Amino acid sequence: MSSALACVLREHGISNIDQLVCLLDEPRSQELSQQVVEALLNNETYFFRDKPTFDQLPNAILPRLAERRTEEKRLSIWCAGCSTGQEAYSIAMSIVDDPVRWAGWKIDILGTDISEQAIFTARQGHYSQFEVQRGLSVIEMLKHFEETDSGWQINQNVRSMVRFDRRNVLKEPPSRRAFDLVLCRNVLLYFDRTFRELAFEKLQSAMASDGYLMLGAGETVLGHTRAFAPVSDAASLYTVREAANAHT
Repeated sequence: MSSALACVLREHGISNIDQLVCLLDEPRSQELSQQVVEALLNNETYFFRDKPTFDQLPNAILPRLAERRTEEKRLSIWCAGCSTGQEAYSIAMSIVDDPVRWAGWKIDILGTDISEQAIFTARQGHYSQFEVQRGLSVIEMLKHFEETDSGWQINQNVRSMVRFDRRNVLKEPPSRRAFDLVLCRNVLLYFDRTFRELAFEKLQSAMASDGYLMLGAGETVLGHTRAFAPVSDAASLYTVREAANAHT
């Protein structure tokens, strides 16, 4: 931890972690607290991360939701812990790549993260050569991005589908409208049992009764909550327990 916080300690002239803890307990420590959060966060992400798991969305889950929302033609998706935005944009690209299915639909994709720096980057939709090469083929890069002097800018038709907000997943849900699909992947790994249980409670309260929750490959609801049940024919996917018997 001390190595991750070295820059923060040096900037504020703090000699050790104990002194830092004391300062964080003082009034008006909000700026310092945010710097500590930024230093400790792991913002590792890339486009179409864990592709076999991610591919379940355009191949199976989104089509199922489309059937259930045929009359309304509206879909709300929340990417919790979205980091610098690649996951949310990956969903948007999948929808853009299936124009016939989604013609006339209103698609709202919200990405949230506790990191101000990550959200700033996500809103820009501008990535380095290295970042776009992680998870994207050359064809996908050329289809959904425009090359600039300093990197790659995601196209407006994808960017306009996604919005970003700084928010803590342990707080109240980010929207009054229930989400049809929630992705909270590789976030809960860093929580202890108490915070994990609270996170599941908040996630459930944000979801439609027949919505889906996707976790990371190393995460599970088992032993942490009874609010969700596994989807039998999918990996890392769960549905609200009260709807588990009615939907697969």
